[in-house]
Amino acid sequence: MNRRDFLKKTFAMGLGLGYTFLPSSLKTSWGSESVHKGTPFPDLVAVKGGEPGEMFDRAMSFYGGMERFISKGDIVAVKPNVSWDLSPERAGNTNPFLVARVVRRCIEAGARKVYVFDHTCSNWQTCYSMSGIEEAVRDAGGIMVPSNRSQYYVNVDIPNGKILKNVLVHEVLMEAHFFINIPVLKHHSSTGLSIAMKNLMGVVWDRQAYHLKGLNQCIADFCLFREPDLNIVDAYRVITRNGPRGRSVEDVVNMKNLIISSDIVAVDTAASMVYGMDPEKVKYIRYAYENNLGNMDLSNLTIKKIIM
Repeated sequence: MNRRDFLKKTFAMGLGLGYTFLPSSLKTSWGSESVHKGTPFPDLVAVKGGEPGEMFDRAMSFYGGMERFISKGDIVAVKPNVSWDLSPERAGNTNPFLVARVVRRCIEAGARKVYVFDHTCSNWQTCYSMSGIEEAVRDAGGIMVPSNRSQYYVNVDIPNGKILKNVLVHEVLMEAHFFINIPVLKHHSSTGLSIAMKNLMGVVWDRQAYHLKGLNQCIADFCLFREPDLNIVDAYRVITRNGPRGRSVEDVVNMKNLIISSDIVAVDTAASMVYGMDPEKVKYIRYAYENNLGNMDLSNLTIKKIIM
């Protein structure tokens, strides 16, 4: 079965029929048994039913913990979505409790500094404050850094980018030994969904250039420069219409899901399925797959599903 046929089959089995979980047809394991013979960790972990920090800890217990990734003295860059001047219940930004838990676990694993940042759409100071993320990061021991001036960015080339050839990238990303991406899953009027790859628009200076050149291909091309080392998709509260900002809490559904993977294509594919959208319809996912940046066929992966 090819990738397109697989996606059609799994989507038809119920993925698009309400806010659900990954399909039982996928190669998965449950509970505390061995994930896969000869393989110490799964390729992707999906958790449903807990609170944000609890789901992250549970997922990482099967993914090797932060100690698997971070060495003593490392500098860590954490990129949540902090784009909008909205409170957490509006779900336009990443859940602050999840961000705090990730920062705390990085520090416990030995990180010397944990920088958190986003090039916001609304006023950066208001976004950092209203989202609850600035306070959460500070309380967890991290450092919230501004992204509102071009002087914070350095020009880099995109190797083999189809239309995105170079871009100004935040200096924190250039300094970091380890890069964690924490998007919030939500509807987006231009791309269908905003997930892990889309969230990376917040590490570049000229976001408008993406729209002028070709939004979906630019999103996929950027990952040719640097993919996150770990992607943590916050699907606790999810905007299901009028995204990416939403108009009110009426646009938000409580899904209580979280998905983690180092494969950015796989995590976006899985998140789109959880949302109830065919990943083939999210163009940047397909373009990134065609750029050999990850796997859209989740049947080729070992997946850990956890219901709390």
